[in-house]
Amino acid sequence: QVQLVESGGGLVQAGGSLRLSCAASGSDFSINDMGWHRQAPGKQRDLVAAVTSGGSTNYADSVKGRFTISRDAAKNTVYLQMNSLKPEDTAVYYCHARARRKFTTTQWTYWGQGTQVTVSS
Repeated sequence: QVQLVESGGGLVQAGGSLRLSCAASGSDFSINDMGWHRQAPGKQRDLVAAVTSGGSTNYADSVKGRFTISRDAAKNTVYLQMNSLKPEDTAVYYCHARARRKFTTTQWTYWGQGTQVTVSS
């Protein structure tokens, strides 16, 4: 299995910045892509940003130009740099990873426990 642990959430004023980190751990696994979803109360969990093993990135329109996703493959860690935060960014942010056990072909989606990001006006 793959375990994902997020960190970096917190309370910040509008216009401020936060950096989220998500570290993956496990035995003999290979991660194809990692990223972040977020879910606000009463709303659907939506993709924020993702990065593939090949380096391709994808961002939600609402965060383009403000958020940057990056990945350190050696550390099995993905980051989300969030700048110019807005109150509407307030949500629980969940790290996800698509991974497989080495020497197998089946991929599974793994989720972190979530980290709260609150942006005050």
